[in-house]
Amino acid sequence: MLRLTLYGIVHQASDHQHRCRFERNRYLMMIKSKWNAFYCGIFLIIVISQVAYAGDNWPSFRGPKNDGISDARELPVEWSESKNIKWKTAIHDLGFSTPVVWENQIWVTTATEEGHKLYAVCVDFESGKIIHDKLLYEVENPQRKHPLNSYATPSPVIEAGRVYVHFGSDGTACLDTKSSNILWSREDLKCTHWSGPGSSPFMYKHLLILHLEGKDFQYIIALDKKNGKTIWKTDRPKELYEKTIPLYRKGFSTPIITLIDGKDQLISVGAQTSHAYDPMTGDEIWYVYYGTDSTVSCPISDGELVFFNTGIQRPSPELWAVLPTGSGNVTESHLAWKIIEHVPNESSPIIMNGLIYMVSDQGKVSCFDAKTGQIIWQEDLKGQFSASPVYAAGRIYFSNKKGETTVISEGKLFGVLSSNKIDEGFIASPAIKGNSLIMRTKTHLYRISE
Repeated sequence: MLRLTLYGIVHQASDHQHRCRFERNRYLMMIKSKWNAFYCGIFLIIVISQVAYAGDNWPSFRGPKNDGISDARELPVEWSESKNIKWKTAIHDLGFSTPVVWENQIWVTTATEEGHKLYAVCVDFESGKIIHDKLLYEVENPQRKHPLNSYATPSPVIEAGRVYVHFGSDGTACLDTKSSNILWSREDLKCTHWSGPGSSPFMYKHLLILHLEGKDFQYIIALDKKNGKTIWKTDRPKELYEKTIPLYRKGFSTPIITLIDGKDQLISVGAQTSHAYDPMTGDEIWYVYYGTDSTVSCPISDGELVFFNTGIQRPSPELWAVLPTGSGNVTESHLAWKIIEHVPNESSPIIMNGLIYMVSDQGKVSCFDAKTGQIIWQEDLKGQFSASPVYAAGRIYFSNKKGETTVISEGKLFGVLSSNKIDEGFIASPAIKGNSLIMRTKTHLYRISE
């Protein structure tokens, strides 16, 4: 009996020790699991944050959201020909198209100065080496162009596996990004640009949207991205355009999409008029009439107002803010405010945190309140400007035609952070990938990074 009792006590003690070890191990495993989960969480946060702020693609003229804004956090602030240049690659002939970037590829267009040969060029992001140099069109009788323009000014637009290039009435093509083979091409979209092409192609869902606005024809056309076939085509209003001479009917602006009351609007700026269209059908929603030509600057929107430049006003361009909720002609009823001095004709504005920033062609940089149009500050920058600015991490980059980029701080107080000079000059706007600026001068493509 005593033996059985002692055996039971010993057994119970052993069992208790076993349970203690089990509970201790389970507790340690639980702690380890929690720490693993914690570190996994931290790792995921790091990965997600890097993904969120990587800025891996710059798919169109004004970037991922067509507004010139990047979520990159560590763009360089200072550079020169001997500092922070990862590589510098010569691009043959002449083109003012902004680089577009998808993963490890950078695409630009270029053309002979006389416009007889039109090319698409692909550059490797890591090395700067040219991957593809594709002759797309040979033009026997090129149209005239303005001396300050090129035959390869419209920027490409890119997505996974495909890049779309546009040379105005000389041709529009879709290329396979791996092989550079032409998947489809259109050479029947005609107008007399008079000053050369300028409007960049624009992607929306399954559509590729183009502006062709010359002195003879003015229209917007949407193609099926897959095969290049026409989905819809909308003419500018002839009754308004016929009020002026043919020379004043040309336009060069690129559209945007803005969400208004739960529906997308295609904001399309032309000579004489600016319109909002249903992007799926091309049906007009509203328009304003200002009666001037050669609109170049890209519109912007904050979801409440739409802002666009009116072209070569006499004596100067104006910036209009329009409430995009009307229908038909809203020139008198929905104009919120307008600015009539120091407005760019070529460079596009930037809007961030309720403030709009812009630089005139002559170098006057302005900051004003987006809701009211009230001027916050105006300062002078060196040189003349054509390229549109870009924004990242509280900084705005303005690049002039002499190759100098002034970096200023965002906000209601004007502050210059740096002034950076490289050879040649900028007509093309910058692109951004990761923490690198991709900048195109008149002769070279640069990757600028710390």
